Amino acid sequence: MGKLQSKFRRRSDLYKVKEGADTALVPQVVQYEPAHTDAINCVVSLTSDLCVSGGHDQAVVVYDWRAGKLCKSFQGHSREITKLCCLKGRSLIFSASRDKTVLMWDLGRDTEPVQEFCGHELVVNGVAVSPDGTKLCTGSRDNSMALWDIESGECLQRNTISRNLVTHVCWVPGSTSIVQTSEDKTIRVWDSRTWQVTNTFPAKQYIQTHCDISSNCYHLLSSSNGFGGQGCEATLWDLRQPGCKVAEYRGHLQTTACCVFVPPRPGCPALVASSSYDSSVKIWDQNTAACLYTLTLDGSGPLVSLAPCDSSSLLCASFNTGLHQLHLDQGAVPSLAEVARF
Repeated sequence: MGKLQSKFRRRSDLYKVKEGADTALVPQVVQYEPAHTDAINCVVSLTSDLCVSGGHDQAVVVYDWRAGKLCKSFQGHSREITKLCCLKGRSLIFSASRDKTVLMWDLGRDTEPVQEFCGHELVVNGVAVSPDGTKLCTGSRDNSMALWDIESGECLQRNTISRNLVTHVCWVPGSTSIVQTSEDKTIRVWDSRTWQVTNTFPAKQYIQTHCDISSNCYHLLSSSNGFGGQGCEATLWDLRQPGCKVAEYRGHLQTTACCVFVPPRPGCPALVASSSYDSSVKIWDQNTAACLYTLTLDGSGPLVSLAPCDSSSLLCASFNTGLHQLHLDQGAVPSLAEVARF
């Protein structure tokens, strides 16, 4: 059989702001130097002050979001950046691309890649680094998951599963387990020692677009594509009982592209954040699944990636309006406000 065809396509032209539309910023939103010249696909937190982003302009950009200053731009991919990962506090950055490769960059060196990981036959949509920083996991639409030695760039393991068109990859902190989502609507858990699937979660109704692991490694979040409010949910799973669904977060009207655990604050309820193609970011009570706040970023187009920086700061990547810095007030009634764009 041929490869499963993707059921969702990112058409940036569908979300362009129409000429003459009112694009004025809210007065209190600060506009910094733009990080990119085109749609952004992903953003991750590198340090308490720095984020890394990538998108259609093929650049990997390091930005000081607190100061509103571009620090470094890496160029080396021949097609758009799909995913990024790094180890917080370390200077190494890994970028996956539609050009079928993953490149490694060092913030402390020049702008040339320091390692290249080649071998996938189609776009690489998942990349995750091991907790000890020695191994790299990648997943692709070619149905394969691969394990690499970071220092040598050698492919150590490769496993192909029919219809496993990988959409995202997470390495469980402090463990040998890797979680991946797929266009076949399934979530799989891998053992990095044997490079075999150890658990497969019950298939959802829609494509699973993203996943995230809680800081205590007890829970997994996944998000679904969809349209017209059908699908479009985020799901909380118990990693201690693989396949055990704890809660669903429903309310987005289009594909939920990203879902993340919000860093906890003492005395406050556990929170989850999600972003969607419907141009909104929602804050949820992790335990009750109640939607506590919705922020709509008019004119932004799809909001495709979230990066929690601390318990009060979220970064959000958009197709039309760059990166958004959001302030989260975890008071008695949580609220979310945009404070800057870049």
